[in-house]
Amino acid sequence: MSRRKIIIGAVLLVLFTFVATSGAFLYMLHINSTDIAGTLKLFRVIQLIKSRYVEEVPSDALLAGAIKGMVNSLGDPHSIYLDPKMYKEFMIETEGSFGGVGIVIGIKDKMLTVVAPIEGTPGDKAGIKSGDQILKIDGLDTKDMALDEAVSKIRGPEGSHVTLSILRSGQDAKEYTLTRSNIQIKTVTGKMLENDIGYVRLSMFNENTGSDIGKKLQELEKQGMKAVILDLRDNPGGLLEESVKVAGNFVPKGPVVSVVTKDGTRETHSSNLAAPKYPLVILVNGGSASASEIVAGAVQDTGAGTLIGTKTFGKGSVQTIIRLDGGSAMKLTIAKYLTPNDRSINGVGIEPDIKVEMPDFKENGKDLQLEKAIEVLKGKL
Repeated sequence: MSRRKIIIGAVLLVLFTFVATSGAFLYMLHINSTDIAGTLKLFRVIQLIKSRYVEEVPSDALLAGAIKGMVNSLGDPHSIYLDPKMYKEFMIETEGSFGGVGIVIGIKDKMLTVVAPIEGTPGDKAGIKSGDQILKIDGLDTKDMALDEAVSKIRGPEGSHVTLSILRSGQDAKEYTLTRSNIQIKTVTGKMLENDIGYVRLSMFNENTGSDIGKKLQELEKQGMKAVILDLRDNPGGLLEESVKVAGNFVPKGPVVSVVTKDGTRETHSSNLAAPKYPLVILVNGGSASASEIVAGAVQDTGAGTLIGTKTFGKGSVQTIIRLDGGSAMKLTIAKYLTPNDRSINGVGIEPDIKVEMPDFKENGKDLQLEKAIEVLKGKL
């Protein structure tokens, strides 16, 4: 038997053992000949590198590289491979704290872009804004840099520094040197304004947001709140389940969001609220993304309130975290979401009911969007 046949036979044995022991045998029965040939090619490349590359290469490094390459080939900035360190950081972030400079980033128009700064963090205090493009990280060009790689480079130990080269529309590029800190996120804040109007600010949606907003609304109701402003500006989103809980405080009984998967399966998340309790205005802008857009879209479609501000970011896809061996994971886009009127806003965003632009610098400290919200609610009381 030739050496080639021995190698191919060994690869087939390894492949069969892998799929059988991983519980993927049924899937194996459904893949076509092209898939099988491609899988064999992958294993052959691994074997060639292991046997002929000039230096020793750990098998786990080769497999991690292969997985990362496959996910990156999707061309979807929201689908990423998370190595053990990144996965740990991701889980900590959704629990409410993480290390970094406090900016949420994404890919927009093929550029690394700030979705939103998180209030009170080094990025926010330095003046970084939603829509800013990050050209370099510590002098490294971000062109063609994967989103997960950029996140990893921006994060680091508390007290260390990172320099970002930022391009803002209509301005020259500017460098910001930021000191990393442990980011503690309080997602819900609020207060009473004039005319018994409550103001609630959501900075993002983590696992505590749904319960925290319920408590805040009860607190404001005890103070006599008769109308409410929900501020979702520069809120980059977060957990879908929490957005449904938040919407359940404002959207009347019925659909909040529908999640549609590749095969057309539809899962609808609904509100159980008998009827809206009070007039509502939601403030949105280009930094309002993902879970923020779920809430805003549901309110707009059901007529439960008025959207004021500027067009939202336009992230209408749903990701899930799939744990892999060795402490790693994959964040994979598995569905798109639709508003109650079956609108897909991915890449499009949501236009507000009343458009109010905000100048780069507040005139005399005025918040024109907030002032408009108060004016609209006064007319409904």
